[in-house]
Amino acid sequence: MRVVRESGLPNRTDAMFTSVEGEWDEVMDVVKRAVAAVEARCGRVSLVLKADIRAGVTDGLTSKVETVERHLAQG
Repeated sequence: MRVVRESGLPNRTDAMFTSVEGEWDEVMDVVKRAVAAVEARCGRVSLVLKADIRAGVTDGLTSKVETVERHLAQG
């Protein structure tokens, strides 16, 4: 978590996952450094990676949730 939060990239942690938003190479660098940090403290690292690559989309961490909330409010 420290590596992700100190990366400067937009991120969000919930009960199951940590989401990170940015350019592919930036995000993968953070993932690699986070895995290395965990690996340095224990002998096993489990990683689930899902990518949503959409050109021109920014602020996806909040805009996706806002879109769902807007649709729910409309009934």
